[in-house]
Amino acid sequence: MRTLLPGGPLDAARAARVLSEIRAATLSGRRAPVAPRPVIEQSWERMLRGGVDPDHDFRSGLLSREEVQRRRESTALRHVLPVLREGLLSVADVAQHIMVVADYEGRVLWREGSSSVLRKADCLGFELGADWREDVVGTNGIGTPVVVRRPVQVFASEHFQRSQTSWTCTGAPITDPRDGRLLGVVDVSGPLETMHPATLAWVDSVAKLAEARLRELHLTALEQLRAVAAPVLARLAGRAVVVDRDGWTAAVTGMPYTNRITLPKALSPGRRWLLPLGLCAVEPLAGGWLLRPADGPVPTGATRIALDLTQPRRWSVTVSGGAGTWSHELSPRHAELLYLLALHQGGRSAAGLAEDMFGDPGRTVTVRAELSRVRRYLGGLLEHRPYRFCEDAEVEVLLPEDPRELLPHSTAPAVVRGRFSDEMP
Repeated sequence: MRTLLPGGPLDAARAARVLSEIRAATLSGRRAPVAPRPVIEQSWERMLRGGVDPDHDFRSGLLSREEVQRRRESTALRHVLPVLREGLLSVADVAQHIMVVADYEGRVLWREGSSSVLRKADCLGFELGADWREDVVGTNGIGTPVVVRRPVQVFASEHFQRSQTSWTCTGAPITDPRDGRLLGVVDVSGPLETMHPATLAWVDSVAKLAEARLRELHLTALEQLRAVAAPVLARLAGRAVVVDRDGWTAAVTGMPYTNRITLPKALSPGRRWLLPLGLCAVEPLAGGWLLRPADGPVPTGATRIALDLTQPRRWSVTVSGGAGTWSHELSPRHAELLYLLALHQGGRSAAGLAEDMFGDPGRTVTVRAELSRVRRYLGGLLEHRPYRFCEDAEVEVLLPEDPRELLPHSTAPAVVRGRFSDEMP
């Protein structure tokens, strides 16, 4: 098929006609004039085995706006949007293309580019929240790269479904450099006459730049964790290792350096058995974990969490445990949230916290996103379903002498009530 890739409008039209003949022959079981490219032929075979109808466009339901926003805020793809925009959008707009970013499930999370092409994409169901998995909408530039885990260009009648055959799309997967996990796909799409063979290399190069940016952000986060770890490890005797939330090592003492420690999905403070360390004392640090292999008895003792709201705009949380003490300065929103969790130490749902903060229980997306950020430094000290401080922690809230000075920036209904109430945590 490489000989059919067009270099201009006339070539594109001719290639589209040949591809239409190839598609019609292949799907009817006849001998095609030219064999489809292997990546396309294998995709078509998957579609036929899976019962996808090439002549009837099936679309699953769109995600709600709230779910799209939740996915945007929880994916690492949000960190590389500036790289993708800089590398793709300026050219895509001029070339009558759009840039589409989908998550690892093939759900469209961002669409940007030519306004006229965006309107055409709407007619194809190429909308925010749409499901573009290969087994739902056939061979395409998002779902097929998700399956084969490499860049794919799908031109005209290489699309399995007839409704997409006037379209061209080129997608490249973006993987997490920390563990190789698929994060999603970036795709450049547009009318078939705008297609160019170099688009595949272009999109793949920008995807690799995005992965390089993620690698850079990871190294920066490890350096920040090393700064937190250094004074902690200096006070300890025996073996210890500080790792980030994914198990990547930031610092060690008394033991050989290992790049990464395998952590369970839901690690929490306390005594835990970890490979290859064995029984460990696990304690949270800002941005990671302190792991202390048990050369002798595992250290015990309650963790103390002190929420200091006494100084205007200098709010902080301080955690004290067997590893010593560390503090984290709080943003206004995080100071509000931790205060509300201290009020409800039995636990509070996302809807309950949304009502406490905004007077609107429906604003759970914002609450969940902010609590996800809080968990980056409190880790296992903050539990969810419902949200609360962990049972083993002693929680203390230091309040201003004048109750009217409590979080003076806040308009949260529960905080306002707290300024004039005896109900203090």
